Amino acid sequence: MKTAITLSLGFLVALTLCGRAAGQDLQFPKTVEAGRAFSVPTTGSGKATLYVVGPTQVLRREVSLGENIAFARGEMANAGHYTAFLTGSSTATADFDVTPVSQPSSISFLAKPSRLAVDLPNGISGVAYVFDVFRNLILQPTPVSFQLSGANSAVQVQKVETKNGVAWVKMNSATRSGPAQFEAEAGGVVDKRVIEQVPGDPCNLRMTARADGDRVALETDPVRDCSGNPVPDGTIISFTESYNGETSTVDAPLKRGVAKTDLPAYKGATITVAAGVVMGNEIRWQ
Repeated sequence: MKTAITLSLGFLVALTLCGRAAGQDLQFPKTVEAGRAFSVPTTGSGKATLYVVGPTQVLRREVSLGENIAFARGEMANAGHYTAFLTGSSTATADFDVTPVSQPSSISFLAKPSRLAVDLPNGISGVAYVFDVFRNLILQPTPVSFQLSGANSAVQVQKVETKNGVAWVKMNSATRSGPAQFEAEAGGVVDKRVIEQVPGDPCNLRMTARADGDRVALETDPVRDCSGNPVPDGTIISFTESYNGETSTVDAPLKRGVAKTDLPAYKGATITVAAGVVMGNEIRWQ
């Protein structure tokens, strides 16, 4: 029966020295696939105790020499380097490696950012970690397919192989705003994320002006980004009037795609419009 124990460094050294001085040969395979059942033959007669020390576990087994030592499926599921020590009427040591199962069972998929502007080259990053059924990172090269798709854009697909268990890509954000589905697939296993693609900065910002009594009524054309996506309502548009060395500014939010305000109707005044650092047209009021 398998039991977990804690071994001191001195005890492990003693077991190693004891095993090197003995005449038993522990015939462990050089590599064992994680979780696989296997057995190890022994020779001689009498009783002995087997210790198997791995990355996250220590096994102890009372054995009868001359019989096979059986390990059940799933008993050694953690990939890594293991050392076996046999003590008692006969002593020996053996080293072997437990390797990940080659078939992917799960993917840990990271996608950044979750929200970004449209039409950004290499603006989206995806990283996938591929694991086997026992949550061991599969270190051998494994094909991973990344796909980015949205209702308003063409599907982007990139296929890469993992390196040391990790695959990564960069994708362009679409030219049209809206949610996009970003997914990674390996060995039939799929993990998905949603990327929100929003309009970029206003482009070709333009306003018109008309007289309204002693005021100038100002209104922008529908505000869009450089790809033609409507800029979201609530975006602040700044109207600035300069006259006789003095300047006044009114900030107005977009409503239904346009911004409106009014300013004093000073003859010779210069009126400009901007959204953040994006400048629009200029009007000189006559």
